[in-house]
Amino acid sequence: MAKRHKNYLLAKEKIEQKEYAVDEAFGLLKEVKSTRFDESVDIAIRLGVDPKYPDQMVRGTVVLPHGTGRVKRVLVIAAGEKQKEAEEAGADFVGGEEIVEKIKNENWFDFELLIATPDMMRHVGKLGKLLGPKGLMPSPKTGTVTFNIKESISDIKKGRVEFKVDKTGIINAAIGKSSFDTSDLVDNAREFVSAVLKAKPVSLKGRYVMSIYVSTTMSPSVKLNLQDFEK
Repeated sequence: MAKRHKNYLLAKEKIEQKEYAVDEAFGLLKEVKSTRFDESVDIAIRLGVDPKYPDQMVRGTVVLPHGTGRVKRVLVIAAGEKQKEAEEAGADFVGGEEIVEKIKNENWFDFELLIATPDMMRHVGKLGKLLGPKGLMPSPKTGTVTFNIKESISDIKKGRVEFKVDKTGIINAAIGKSSFDTSDLVDNAREFVSAVLKAKPVSLKGRYVMSIYVSTTMSPSVKLNLQDFEK
């Protein structure tokens, strides 16, 4: 723990309290990396919204051009031919009502994302208290309640990321790995921020994006220049 603390402090000394251009920021994160494992690269966007008001809730999905560096285990709950479509599309787990019962009775959660067809939501809805707290409840807004199973799975495997503002007004997400080329991280960051900008609530008055920071699993945060995303 002491060694990690020392490396963190050394990294912090190299990061100035200023706004960095997006390519500069990711280059700096690579420079201060001190771990042997492939760290996650995360982005945190503070918004000028008040999430306690429904009309200021910000959420959506985006397919990152270079993926996240991690493929999620996908469960599809469907019936009939849609189960076959899911299997052919590369779903990790496929089932119908029996999967719903498995989750309910065995507390089974070996998946990281759940897609359900609209006709199965009457069964999946019964799992709200189990799925909701884990962020696994499918929703039409995030494209996880759909009959277009093939496209949905394809997007997820390519690197689709869901985002949702938390109660403090911040959106956090992983947008890559420290092993990614700087240019790929820049592309992913720009695509992610663009999606958040498009999700701006119509009712919001005043400034929308307050600040953007990027970091790796073990590094201090680096503040980005907001004007860099207006180009």
